[in-house]
Amino acid sequence: MAVHYLEFERPIADIEAKIEELSKLSEAADPGAFDVEIEALRARAQEMRREAYSNLDAWQKTQVSRHPDRPHFVDYAQGLIDEFVELRGDRKFADDQAIMGGLGRFRGRPVVVMGNEKGRDTVTRVKHNFGYARPEGYRKAIRLMEMAERFNLPVISFVDTTAAYPGVASEERGVAEAIARSTEKSLMLGVPMVAVVTGEGGSGGALGIACGSRVLILEHAVYSVIPPEGANSILWRGARTPGEAAKALKITAQDLLGMKIVDRIIPEPPGGAHSDPDAALKAVGDAVEEELKALENLTPDEIRKQRAERFYAIGRAGLQ
Repeated sequence: MAVHYLEFERPIADIEAKIEELSKLSEAADPGAFDVEIEALRARAQEMRREAYSNLDAWQKTQVSRHPDRPHFVDYAQGLIDEFVELRGDRKFADDQAIMGGLGRFRGRPVVVMGNEKGRDTVTRVKHNFGYARPEGYRKAIRLMEMAERFNLPVISFVDTTAAYPGVASEERGVAEAIARSTEKSLMLGVPMVAVVTGEGGSGGALGIACGSRVLILEHAVYSVIPPEGANSILWRGARTPGEAAKALKITAQDLLGMKIVDRIIPEPPGGAHSDPDAALKAVGDAVEEELKALENLTPDEIRKQRAERFYAIGRAGLQ
């Protein structure tokens, strides 16, 4: 499988290319002849990766959040949810595969799970519309949340989208209204909801399924009102770079925790979640389990009150 290197990872890519070259020479000549050199290069590459990922700026984190090899919703569903049964359609218009969801068991606990799916190759990206959800995707999410409330099941959502789909047909079918109603349903749920921003949480497209009792975010994920490129184009008419826009927007997990927009940062493996998906899935699973346990004994009224206080605090924090 081809390795996707980001721009700031080019020095690491060069070293790993040398490792591959030496490995081939060793196989062709004398097995083990370059073991010492290869191990030294591997250690150097690992150290460079650890150093690079400990000092990422906002734009680099945005690039990492979009890395094609990061775990997607289908990976979280397969790795964390037993007996997963996908439920399709909004019972109004169609099935939108940019938002997937269904029923399953999370570490023995029955749950409703949903999330954005971008797809990984050309075929699946087209199938999932690159993660850009249409109105029926949010109406499907509402349907799932209503089911969760009816059967007293906690909700887990995995957020990873640049934005909702802005096409003409999407607007004609009321995408703004659908996002608003999905956001409203999230806020008014009488069951616990844990939202995890796993990649890029962009605009209202992310917010529609992210208003949980607890909002978690992976270490190198981002969460913003608009993507940096859009902010640069609309607010500054292209006068700044996306990197400058990303910094100004304060979209990193660390910024968001400081502003109390998210409740918890989930550490990623050295090199990002895409470097060790199994470790990333376990870290997410452990964090979600802890949050659900903390919420499980609350009554519906207490859950709604806790969620209201959580979101009211964001505005108050910004005025201090």
